Amino acid sequence: MIAGYIIAIFVLLALSGFFSGSETALTAASRARMHALEKEGDKRAAAVNRLISNREGLIGSILLGNNVVNILASVLATSLFTQLFGQGGVAMAMATGVMTILVLVFAEVMPKTYAIGRPDAMAMSVAGIISILVAVASWIVTAIQAIVSVTLKLVGLGTPAEAITADEEIRGAIDLHAFEGGVDDADRQRLVGALDLKELTVEDVMIHRKNIKMLSADLDPRQMVMKALASPHTRIPLYRGEKEEIVGILHAKDLLRAIIPLGGNLASLDLDAIMRKPWFVPETTPVQDQLDAFLKERSHFALVIDEYGELQGLITLEDILEEIVGSIHDEHDIAVQGVRPQEDGSVNVDGWVPIRDVNRAMNWNLPDDEAVTVAGLVIHEAQTIPEAGQSFVFHGYRFNVLRRQRNQVTGLNISVIEPA
Repeated sequence: MIAGYIIAIFVLLALSGFFSGSETALTAASRARMHALEKEGDKRAAAVNRLISNREGLIGSILLGNNVVNILASVLATSLFTQLFGQGGVAMAMATGVMTILVLVFAEVMPKTYAIGRPDAMAMSVAGIISILVAVASWIVTAIQAIVSVTLKLVGLGTPAEAITADEEIRGAIDLHAFEGGVDDADRQRLVGALDLKELTVEDVMIHRKNIKMLSADLDPRQMVMKALASPHTRIPLYRGEKEEIVGILHAKDLLRAIIPLGGNLASLDLDAIMRKPWFVPETTPVQDQLDAFLKERSHFALVIDEYGELQGLITLEDILEEIVGSIHDEHDIAVQGVRPQEDGSVNVDGWVPIRDVNRAMNWNLPDDEAVTVAGLVIHEAQTIPEAGQSFVFHGYRFNVLRRQRNQVTGLNISVIEPA
């Protein structure tokens, strides 16, 4: 009789450990990996995904089974110790103490520790049995969930928490793996850069109009050819009159194709016949939409205008790709224009340089929510146009104003403030 009690208690403890380990494994299993395995035809992974998709039913069924076997084990243990030591407080105390230790060690800590170390494998192993349990106990769990739901609403806790978005979950996973060393910093920046495209507008990544290299369409043909060939760019905006009046885009390949048949007689070059029609896009266009437009139109170059039709800058396919992969340099590029690291660890920066370029070049975290350029950030934070020689401390960085021309901050020195 006593042996039967002991065997039954250990069987129930084993079932309790199974339920505890299954709960940990199924809640800790990687949904991404399970989804990938299901697509490959793994039926066990499909069962795991079905269980995870109904978390309330899953947890409710496992807890129901776990509590039933724990209660039965406690009842049997109490009966066993009563037979051994008679009725009284000693038997109850011993039964409580022994069962607490057995449940804690063998039915909770040990199976959960095992499961958390191999959640995917164990989740697929137990998915079949747990699926049967969920199906059998569904009506009981449904009734329990109804009672719980009503009770939570009565105490004002019925509103579910705001669900985390897929974007936030992906960012969190990237940051976590980067922190743990599974993803290096360059890969992290590329992955986050791809996610950032949805949040950026063309204005955030464009080349400002002051930095656009353009030529007058009224230049002498020979001068035009010489300046175009001397330019590091293959696409050059052409203007007539004011520089904001862009009339076309000169492509180096089109120019070469046009001058070769002329045999050196550049005076007969018909510029209007070879320049391309400019493509204007609003500065509020999302970068993701502009990337899609570039791919659809099979074009790499667009001019950016504001709501009044005034030229603000230009954007290229390369500018967008650099937001994902970082700076792309060729034999004609200058590495990170306007950013000059100093020997003391600080950086001299031209005022027009975008904050994102500085962050990428120096691996910093200057905020770019309220301003696009470094000068704009200083003016926004200082709430004034600073004079040369002034110094400010914002967001853990020191900004020393080096140059100011009229109402523009044209040069700054930025350094990281070391924590005390």
